[in-house]
Amino acid sequence: MRRLVIKNPKTIRKKVYDYLRERLLGGEIPPHEHLIEAKIAQEIGTSRTPVREALHNLEMEGLIKSIPRVGYVVKPISEQEVEEICEIRAVIEMLGTQWAIAKARLKLIEELGENIRLSEKEVTSKRPKAFIDLDARFHEIIAKHSGSQRLLELSQTLRRHMLRYRVESIYLVDNVVRAIEGHRGILEAIKKKDLAEVNRAIQFHLQQSKKDILKYAFKEETVS
Repeated sequence: MRRLVIKNPKTIRKKVYDYLRERLLGGEIPPHEHLIEAKIAQEIGTSRTPVREALHNLEMEGLIKSIPRVGYVVKPISEQEVEEICEIRAVIEMLGTQWAIAKARLKLIEELGENIRLSEKEVTSKRPKAFIDLDARFHEIIAKHSGSQRLLELSQTLRRHMLRYRVESIYLVDNVVRAIEGHRGILEAIKKKDLAEVNRAIQFHLQQSKKDILKYAFKEETVS
């Protein structure tokens, strides 16, 4: 585990929490791994107290679980959670897109178009891993132009939870191409100012993402 540098003691608790959370959501700490408080404190160079508080908060967030006489363990990914996240994301992103169209449609179209152009360039250059950041940016552009900071925060949190499941599938070129096509469908619907079509495009895109996740994260050969 890489060492965490903390300069301001007032922010130790938050920095330890953010550090562990990022590693969990990014898949750096795998499911079922046992999290040992003393070991983590030693590795990142802090006392056990902020680590203990961070682990408690991560348990409340649902990323890890406490097992009697064992300690904290990283929760395994579950199909039910994927279903829930996709459903919630669909509702939030449909609302965010509706608000963004009303407030900044032309700017939205311009920025989403540029994002898709850059995404296609990365795929053509055989750099599918670069799509992770571009994919995040696509959805954040919509949330940003919705004008709601709360919606932006919710969208970012849900997407980061989803990334925990996509670490394998998102690196595959075919899946990236499908995701870009999904983004293009959303953009075309926005250009038409057709909210019903926008909603269908968002739902189709997230359903396709869910299928890819279920296929690779759970090693399923077929997904209905």
